[in-house]
Amino acid sequence: MQTHPQHSLIPVRADWDDEAGVWIASSADIEGLVTEAAIPAAGIKYTTLTIKNPFCETNPIGLIGRTRASAARLAFLGRCLDLCHRRAAPLTSARKGRRIRMPTDAIRYVAPVYRPPSEAESLILPVTDGCSWNRCTFCEMYTAPQKGFRPRAEEEVLDSIRRCGKEFGSEVQRVFLADGDAMTLSTRRLVAVLEAIRRELPSVRRISSYCLPRNLRKKSPEELKELGALGLSLVYVGAESGDDEVLERVNKGETFATTLESLEKLALAGIKRSVMILNGLGGQDLSRQHAMNSAALMNAAQPEFLATLVVSFPQGEERLRANFPGWEPLSVLGLMQEMETFISALELKRTVFRSDHASNWLVLKGNLGADKPRLLHDLEAAIASPEAARLRPAWARGL
Repeated sequence: MQTHPQHSLIPVRADWDDEAGVWIASSADIEGLVTEAAIPAAGIKYTTLTIKNPFCETNPIGLIGRTRASAARLAFLGRCLDLCHRRAAPLTSARKGRRIRMPTDAIRYVAPVYRPPSEAESLILPVTDGCSWNRCTFCEMYTAPQKGFRPRAEEEVLDSIRRCGKEFGSEVQRVFLADGDAMTLSTRRLVAVLEAIRRELPSVRRISSYCLPRNLRKKSPEELKELGALGLSLVYVGAESGDDEVLERVNKGETFATTLESLEKLALAGIKRSVMILNGLGGQDLSRQHAMNSAALMNAAQPEFLATLVVSFPQGEERLRANFPGWEPLSVLGLMQEMETFISALELKRTVFRSDHASNWLVLKGNLGADKPRLLHDLEAAIASPEAARLRPAWARGL
């Protein structure tokens, strides 16, 4: 399939909003991407095209452009992508220059499906649905009725792996175990999944999953080493904060100590850790202690990867305020000041740092601690002159 060399195909997950009568799309893959599927009648800043999605007939893929002039190009790309999907042919990504073939019916997906931005080219393999905790008042990911927590039947998961092996063969190099906390499964179940991936998808070089710290309390270091030896090489841990008061207010069900214990367990097993901290989670009153104690947690754990996202509430703040009535959001300036406090307190040796999620106003990337002075310089400049900073516009934040 050929596309214009200056433009990329942008796959976007979309969900139908009955009340609003529009498709609501989301994507964390493209910096500055507009991720609303409604097409305004006037004053248009972007256009949207929704087409057939081979993952789920009721959850189409959309192509979103930032200007009125891109409409014709998107319509052309949409026809090409739709034709490609109907033929179940390889999808060529102009953005990455790689050939990726989308699954048809080998895997049953329950929308919406979430995965980290860095897993954009991974095979998403659900081994559970939903989140076993699902009580964090800041998180809306698994609150839809169809996302109630349940482990997938073992035979269904193993059958999906077999079918993917037959359909994709050596094309799959990365697998992400979904949904919210695959590590809640027993070690025996996880071993069976990892062995099946090794057997049926022999070209896979990385297997990853989300992981709640609580998932690891019943797993011994020896069990984690076994999982690592079978290919589980990276887990994404949503620490959110290192401050116990903030964690209690948002009903995270964890503390500084329990999170650190789990991160250290993973390190001893040789499994890499990608830790997420939520900028602004403490609100105005707890901002400083949230930043300082989160930095202290990272300094103690020394994770291989660290990412910050800005806390956001597309469905409203009611759940958060139920146990955090005094919470007030930080301004954009306040968020940057909190980030300055956080990074200033970090003493990391070899951690890849990213603050480039769609929710972030100011994109920051680097290796810590080597790039700490540059990151602080960028923050200080943005704080001193916000109007001159290259901040992501509100309409482009993908929320």
